[in-house]
Amino acid sequence: MNQYSDATATEINEAMVAAKAAAAVMRKTPLKKRAALMYSIADALENNGDELIHVAMAETNLPEARLKGERGRTVFQLRSYAKACEQGTWLEATIDTAIPDKVPAKPDIRKMLVPLGPVVVFGSSNFPFAYSTAGGDTASAFAAGCPVIVKAHPAHPQTSEIVAKIIHEAVKLNGLPTGVFAHLHGASFEVGKALVMHPNTKAVGFTGSYVGGKALHDMANQRKEPIPVFAEMGSVNPVYLLEEKLSADAEQIATQYAGSITLGVGQFCTKPGLIFGIKGEGLDRFMSELSKQIGSMQPGNMLHAGIAKSYQKNKDNALAQDGISILATSSNEAVDNQGAPTIAKVKGKDYLSNSLLHQEVFGPYSLVVECEDADEMLNIAESMEGQLTTTVMGTDNDIRFSELLFDAIADKCGRLILNGVPTGVEVCLSMHHGGPFPATTDSRFTSVGADAIKRFARPMSFQNFANHLLPLELQNENPLQIIRTVNDVLGNGIV
Repeated sequence: MNQYSDATATEINEAMVAAKAAAAVMRKTPLKKRAALMYSIADALENNGDELIHVAMAETNLPEARLKGERGRTVFQLRSYAKACEQGTWLEATIDTAIPDKVPAKPDIRKMLVPLGPVVVFGSSNFPFAYSTAGGDTASAFAAGCPVIVKAHPAHPQTSEIVAKIIHEAVKLNGLPTGVFAHLHGASFEVGKALVMHPNTKAVGFTGSYVGGKALHDMANQRKEPIPVFAEMGSVNPVYLLEEKLSADAEQIATQYAGSITLGVGQFCTKPGLIFGIKGEGLDRFMSELSKQIGSMQPGNMLHAGIAKSYQKNKDNALAQDGISILATSSNEAVDNQGAPTIAKVKGKDYLSNSLLHQEVFGPYSLVVECEDADEMLNIAESMEGQLTTTVMGTDNDIRFSELLFDAIADKCGRLILNGVPTGVEVCLSMHHGGPFPATTDSRFTSVGADAIKRFARPMSFQNFANHLLPLELQNENPLQIIRTVNDVLGNGIV
């Protein structure tokens, strides 16, 4: 039971007032000092020992190995974004020097990204470390120079509280104002609403359901001053099995996808929830092997009772639709808070006519859609909503003769995967973890990789400033030694 009380209106306002004051300090805090804060948090998380892991295990039902791995990922994220913060490439610093003899005279103009201000971060339920209190949104906002106000997820409040204490201590250690970070609890909708609607809030980071993310986005746009909400709202991550590849490797592909569908009891935002193939011997072999493997798997503990209940309800709703048949489910019955791996099948025409089958079922469930032919598969791809990922399993020949399909797929996803699985999101600069609506509220931005920093910054130009009055990032000598574009030339940035 959650022992932490919801934040009061007074506590929310105090946190937001302190964050506004801290924002004025943070925006002038040197890149190296912002990075130092993040390195301090990373070091403390890494050296925390097993207390944090054991608390998280008790609150989330996640196993020790998974949580230790996720903590390692969170530490890596913090250090990765800290390094990117110092390097300054994300600032997109650009300098166009004056040309006095031009008619009319061209002024000196310099541009860079500057912090938005206080950022409200909503912790996620399925990643208690990597997408929660000290997760990617918090790290990105600190790197951008923004104070952070975290609303702890009510499913793991004590875990969040321990991590928040680490961040508070790191803020103090680095001599920054206490308002740089605040941590609030709130199981009620009203706490989240008050944080989003507070006039000092300048941006929101959210990972969770479509209903929750869309509600926050709509609220933010109803404010007197609308603000951006960067919400990742889920995805069914469709997989397209092309004929030559399927004919050659049906059993191997089935093995890959049995593991991907059930990884983490299907509680990843990149779980493959829809698999499309053209009817025939290859698809039959794939379904037979996938069914055999799924049937032999054990039910797994889900994050908490609410998610287990939602999984069962949404799965039952999907299986009750016309044309659906169950291919396989775990041979062992799920007990309280468990999710049983399940695979179902439907024909392409029935899938196209029923929008409920297009929706995410969060948990170890996937639907195989048997297409009549390549034209029906293309029709399905063109009807697909925005996704975080889309995967194509195909040979060179498959790809050569599927140009229209690839064009349709690429228009609807943020990451296109060839001959792999969507689960596993690498933290690197080239990763794009985002996608067209309704996967996210803004497909231009990623929530993973150093480019995530740009979500919490805006461009600002400085015109006709004396060199000593400019931010260090834009001064002639390039004292921070960052990559800059000077008079259209990208390089060491010295004027």
